[in-house]
Amino acid sequence: MNRYCFCLQVRTDRLDEYVDRHRDVWPEMQAALREAGWHNYSLFLRDDGLLIGYVESPDLDAAQRAMAATEVNARWQAEMTEFFQGTDGAAPDESFQLLPEIFHLSED
Repeated sequence: MNRYCFCLQVRTDRLDEYVDRHRDVWPEMQAALREAGWHNYSLFLRDDGLLIGYVESPDLDAAQRAMAATEVNARWQAEMTEFFQGTDGAAPDESFQLLPEIFHLSED
């Protein structure tokens, strides 16, 4: 399993609504993520809008392609796009910046 971290910028005038939307992510969206290979997926949001995502997957590219093929992801991304700045209107799942891992403390 590979670990991935990414960032995006949420519009500061939409932070509360963005958080509210993630309190009740659609069950079909959660199921699609699991089926596509997204594991231990978390989002962290700083008060200036910096969003950090963490996900584990055997292959993030394959997991993203699998999600892109789902109708529920198309609906979710269409609703989420308006919350982000600096994406030039692209869907958030297509415009996040992957961050390189520079250190990991293993459980061993």
